[in-house]
Amino acid sequence: MRNFEGYLKGINLGGWLSQCGNDYTEEHYNTFITKNDIDLIASWGLDHVRLPVDYNVVQQENGDFIESGFRHIDDCIGWCKANGLKLVLDLHKTCGYVFDDENYCNFFTERRLQEMFIKLWMEFTRRYGSDEDIAFELLNEVTDASTAEPWNKISAETIAEIRTLAPKKKILIGGIYNSSIYGLSLLEKPADENIVFTFHCYSPMIFTHQSASWIKAMPHDYKLTYPLPASLVKAESSTVFGTDFDAEFATLGDEVLSAEYFRRLFAPAVAVAEKYDVPLYCGEYGVIDHADRTSALSWFRDMHTALEELSLARAVWSFKSMSFDVSGEINKDIQTELIHNL
Repeated sequence: MRNFEGYLKGINLGGWLSQCGNDYTEEHYNTFITKNDIDLIASWGLDHVRLPVDYNVVQQENGDFIESGFRHIDDCIGWCKANGLKLVLDLHKTCGYVFDDENYCNFFTERRLQEMFIKLWMEFTRRYGSDEDIAFELLNEVTDASTAEPWNKISAETIAEIRTLAPKKKILIGGIYNSSIYGLSLLEKPADENIVFTFHCYSPMIFTHQSASWIKAMPHDYKLTYPLPASLVKAESSTVFGTDFDAEFATLGDEVLSAEYFRRLFAPAVAVAEKYDVPLYCGEYGVIDHADRTSALSWFRDMHTALEELSLARAVWSFKSMSFDVSGEINKDIQTELIHNL
């Protein structure tokens, strides 16, 4: 397994040019993230940012481009360069598909939407393809298992088009079930040596997403501490989600979760990466603000230990707001150690 050079320790800029709710406005874009934020991120000793961008910031429904949207990406790139940071440009939402809406997935079956997707990536390539400090992530969190085969075909076609202009650009691809570790096993062999496989880790979900309002089955006052026994993860997941949601990961019997949990969790991802000699990148991980901060810090310590031992590249979710606010006031008492464990 090769390393993803230059992208070892990063942070997401969620909520700025993506997942803006009803606030896709210039006022929001101009104020949510500024150069001061990028300066702060660099001062923490991180080496890159992952920049989620929704298509509608830079592309209209008819496929035409929105120049003002690209300007904000350009600003971020400039701020990063001034601080010696690299950047992962992540298309978080494309026309016809968004990861958190199961009814919005026409992208995988409608050719017109796929052509819009390729057109957008070719525009990104024309603008940023020659910049060695920018990597491309084709699409955030493909979900349903039925999309695995069409996603392989769409991503292969898109990569081939990008390669006509940028033969050595680093391109990240994730698999089904929201960029799950399991999804990596269904990806096709990398097209070339500049492909990176990416996954996300919020395990165990019952802890990292406690009281999350967007999870239908989750009670809004649900609380759970960490560390906790693997057996409790399975029992609580069955009770709350109606299914043993974390069963494939909770393999430690009655043992209390620790760094060993994450080592075992990452093992299948590492196996895929070693099989294809492809770099591996954990593009999102984190703990919701609702969790008590002592528990959150314990989770980050264990996660960090496993990531460091495997030299896995990663980017924590997220710098600001988004219910996973690393920089926020809620973390003031643990800020120094939290940042150390990113």
